[in-house]
Amino acid sequence: MALFKYNGEWLQERRGGLIGAILNSVVARNEQGSRVARRGRRFPRNLLKPSFFRWLLLLLAVLFFCVFATFVLKLLSNGNEEEKHLPLSGEVLEQVSSYDAPLTRPKSKRRKQHFPCEVGLAAAVDNILEPKNYMNFTQFSLEYVEREVNPHANSPQSRFGGYQTLNERKKSFLASNQTIRCGFVKGMSRLSSPGFELSENDKACMNTCRVAVSSCIFGSSDFLRRPTSRLISEFSKKNVCFVMFVDEQTLSKLSSEGHTPDEKGHVGLWKIVVVRNLPYLDMRKTGKVPKFLSHRLFPSSRYSIWLDSKMRLNTDPMLIIEFFLWRMRAEYAISNHYDRHCVWEEMYLKVPLSSELIHQCQTYFRACGSMKLIDLPHVTN
Repeated sequence: MALFKYNGEWLQERRGGLIGAILNSVVARNEQGSRVARRGRRFPRNLLKPSFFRWLLLLLAVLFFCVFATFVLKLLSNGNEEEKHLPLSGEVLEQVSSYDAPLTRPKSKRRKQHFPCEVGLAAAVDNILEPKNYMNFTQFSLEYVEREVNPHANSPQSRFGGYQTLNERKKSFLASNQTIRCGFVKGMSRLSSPGFELSENDKACMNTCRVAVSSCIFGSSDFLRRPTSRLISEFSKKNVCFVMFVDEQTLSKLSSEGHTPDEKGHVGLWKIVVVRNLPYLDMRKTGKVPKFLSHRLFPSSRYSIWLDSKMRLNTDPMLIIEFFLWRMRAEYAISNHYDRHCVWEEMYLKVPLSSELIHQCQTYFRACGSMKLIDLPHVTN
């Protein structure tokens, strides 16, 4: 029982008086308010039930399906109306009717598994020696057309390969002293440029190369594969030029991937050479310029090796030259395709041909099937 002090005297607390009545009324009001609050919260609880959300989602799905069906039906009806009023010529109708024939789906060709072949390379670069006078070919000199002088050219604009006539093309295959068009041909206008522009510093550096290993990436079509440095001898690192041709788009992509050239323009062993004003819109066609015209890009080079951008160099380039050229007494070496060994088969699979050319391909298939390698004779006077 609680006590309280009144006029200096301690008296016992009584609940039944005025204070008790006030306390009881306060407690009653609190209980009534809580009951009213509980009654007020009963209505939102119905909205939070899972069944309410299920019915709402079902209603939205039905509305979306109705709108989508209406749109599709309207689109199909408009297409049919346009097709009815579209005028077609007889040739077009004949071609369209021929396309309605059922097409046989080509069988899926399972990719074969290919493994690297063993090559008897020398053990080290110190054990190889370049032979003297092993090349057996006709000696002749070539000059190149720097600026177009053909008055029969249909366009005054420059074209990378120049405007070559059929007779000039036929004559260019002869091994004789002559001046030919071999890329980098400027137009008749003094301000024209053939494309594939390089900086003067890069040109000066490439003019000093005696042995060149080159590759290219244009249009950000691939990622950079560095040569395996531990498998490259110190002799090759000092005397072989490793050049990677890229455009500005590829350079920015390589920089974003962490392959930023150093102050000398190197990424690993690769010397990054930026090409501006590409001569062709097709990046694959532009890639043929450094692949086939390495003698124009490296005029002082005695040997050059082309490496596809999808391959990584895991062997010393001097060992490759020693095995395939010096030891074989050869002037030119090319790797055999892992799956196809006939150029007509390659063309048949990748280029749409007419019935006449398909018949020629089938004829050459039989010829290619009877030979493993095709040796092309040297063209001389």
